[in-house]
Amino acid sequence: MTVLLALDSSTDTLTLALSGPQGLRVYEGEGGARASELMVPQAMALLVAEGLTLTQVDAIAFGRGPGAFTGLRTACAVAQGLAFGASKPVLAIDSLMLVAEDARLQAQAQGQVLPEPLWVAMDARMCEAYAAAYAWRAGVWHTVAEPALYSPQALLALWGGAPQALCGSALAEFPELAAAASVSWPQQRQRGAALAALACQAWEQGLQLDAAEAVPLYVRDKVAQTTAERLAAKALQV
Repeated sequence: MTVLLALDSSTDTLTLALSGPQGLRVYEGEGGARASELMVPQAMALLVAEGLTLTQVDAIAFGRGPGAFTGLRTACAVAQGLAFGASKPVLAIDSLMLVAEDARLQAQAQGQVLPEPLWVAMDARMCEAYAAAYAWRAGVWHTVAEPALYSPQALLALWGGAPQALCGSALAEFPELAAAASVSWPQQRQRGAALAALACQAWEQGLQLDAAEAVPLYVRDKVAQTTAERLAAKALQV
């Protein structure tokens, strides 16, 4: 049986998933600044609980982004280090597709048919959102619109006023996006299971990479606002 270890710290939640002989093991906990401290110990704990060593893992998947700058670097560096040490390949996971897969699992549990396309919009801070669109066809995710950085107004203009199937944290941050939803999944419920599923999909599609190719996906060059920009944004919200 294929054994896959998957790591993601693209959001404030640190998510790890191990698909092994005994099934799926998941860790979800505090991410952000603590991701670099917790990722390796928790990954090793999952392996120990499964009775496995790192050398028995077939590949190491990581959330490549887009997402939190530091979190992406952490997942990339840890995946690369573990893969180099164990002479294993890596699998790069689209962090927005991870949110789409979580929504799909929720829809499946609710007996809903997943609309096509499904737009993911994640809060990117600085009054912007990371967004992409996906379609679930024949048991595989397909990218309809590549991940990019948008203002809420730009997304609404792109949709042209047509209601959209939406998921992601930006729905809670931007009421105008939530109002544009025909159906929505604003919260993530099974992030670990979704991460494991995407790792398995990437493995089955033969998307293994050399560890040296483990690089984050950045869609934003500027990662912080100036004090004046923060005050101006706050004034607009009053």
